[in-house]
Amino acid sequence: MRKHSKNTLFTTPSHGQKFFILNKFRQFYKSDISETDTHNPVEALKKAQKHAEKIYGTKQTHFLTNGSTSGIIAAVLTCCNKGDRVLIARNAHPSHLNAVKLAGCEPIFYDIPNIKEWGIPDKTTFELINVKGVKAVIVTSPTYEGIVSDIKSLKKDGVFLIADEAHGALYPFSDKLPQSAVNTADFTIQSLHKTAGGLNPTALLHVMCDKDAEPALSMINTTSPSYPLLASIEANINFLNSKKGRKKIDELIENINCLKNEVKNLTFGGCDPTKILIKKDGLTGFELSEKLFEFGIEDEKTNEISTMLLCGIGTDAKKLERLEKVLKKL
Repeated sequence: MRKHSKNTLFTTPSHGQKFFILNKFRQFYKSDISETDTHNPVEALKKAQKHAEKIYGTKQTHFLTNGSTSGIIAAVLTCCNKGDRVLIARNAHPSHLNAVKLAGCEPIFYDIPNIKEWGIPDKTTFELINVKGVKAVIVTSPTYEGIVSDIKSLKKDGVFLIADEAHGALYPFSDKLPQSAVNTADFTIQSLHKTAGGLNPTALLHVMCDKDAEPALSMINTTSPSYPLLASIEANINFLNSKKGRKKIDELIENINCLKNEVKNLTFGGCDPTKILIKKDGLTGFELSEKLFEFGIEDEKTNEISTMLLCGIGTDAKKLERLEKVLKKL
C-alpha cells in the first residue's frame, strides 16, 4: 500500500485525520467505560438510537461498531431461515456471501454487467434480480465507484430487500445527492467512516420492515463495544442532520462541481459527486493513478481504464483546489 506523508488523500476514512466531529477525542480512554451492551441498551444508548430513528424515519436504527459487515450479517440472520435461498451479486463484498453462509442459507448469484467505457460494475436492475424462490436479495448501491441503482424499482412482494449503502451515508442529508435506500429497502446498511466523516469502523443498520434485528446483532457482536465509538456515532448523525452539517455537504458538492467545470482535459463519470471518477485519453487508469501519485495525490481505487478519488465530509475547498491544479497539469 502506497503512503506518502505529504500526499493529499482522497481515500477512506473521509475525515482525513483532520476533520473531527467529536473534538474531545483525546478523552478516549476516559470515556472507554465497560459493559455498554448494544443489544440490551439502557437509557442513554436507547435514547440516542430512538433519536436516530426519528432523523432517518425508520422503524429501527442500530449503531454498529463493527462496520457495515456486521449490519449485512445481522440483516440476513434477521429475515432468513436455514435453507432459504438468498440472491447476491457475484462481485459483491465478501460480507454478503459470509452472511448467507452464517445463516445456513443457499447463495444464488446474479451477474452485474460492466460499464465498458469506465471498467466498473454497472447498476443493479430488476431484470437482474427477478429470480423466483428467493427469500432475500442483497443489492449494493451505490457501488464503490458511485453507480446508483433505482432501489424502488427493485422491490418485489415476498422478498426482503437488503441495501448495502455503505458508501451512501451522506445521501439522506442532501437533495443534491442520489436518493437513499433507507426508507425504501427492508434493511439498509451505511458506513459512517467512508464518506460521512465517522471513525473506523462505525456504521448503521436501518430497518423498515416488521423484523427485529436486535436478536441477530446479539449473536454476532460483542457485549462490550467501544463507548467512545458509540458516542461518536451519535455525534456524527447529529452533525450530519444539523444546519451546519447539511451546509457542509452542499458546499462539498458545489466545490466538486466547480472542479469538474474547470478541468477540461479529463472525462468525469459516475452518479455520485462525492466519488470523482476520472479517465484520460492516452493513459490507462493505472498510469493516471501513478501520475497523480507523483504530484502528491493519492486516489482510492483504480482499474485499467479509470481512477476514482473519494471525497467526504473531510474534503475541504483547499484540498479540492490542490486536486484541481494537479488535474490541469496532466
